[in-house]
Amino acid sequence: MGMMSEFREFAMKGNVIDLAVGVIIGAAFGKIVSSLVDGVIMPAIGMMLGGINFNDAAITLKDAVIGPDGKEMAAAVMLKYGAFIQTIIDFTIIAFVLFMVIKIMNRMKKAEAAAPAEPTEEVLLLREIRDSLKK
Repeated sequence: MGMMSEFREFAMKGNVIDLAVGVIIGAAFGKIVSSLVDGVIMPAIGMMLGGINFNDAAITLKDAVIGPDGKEMAAAVMLKYGAFIQTIIDFTIIAFVLFMVIKIMNRMKKAEAAAPAEPTEEVLLLREIRDSLKK
């Protein structure tokens, strides 16, 4: 079996395709959550904390170097803790939503396993024959 045919067989397995779809949907979901955090949650939290803009929240470790002609020769070195806080909130929201989805899926699996299967026609017919023989 050639390498290309082995690769084709591997790539066409259901698990690989399911994983690819999951990664794509996960990336899109991450963008949605980032947009929610950046545009809705963080401005509300910033307003409650006295008008803080977390995108601009940073500590300057070294100021920018400005040349004699007024142009910036070296950028400022900054510790951007606001972006880090936003990333932590993004992660927390994504982790919580994934937890809830998995919890719901596990509940649905338990409900399916708990429900007894309906007896087949053959079983019903055999029961009927058994009951008539008892009489």
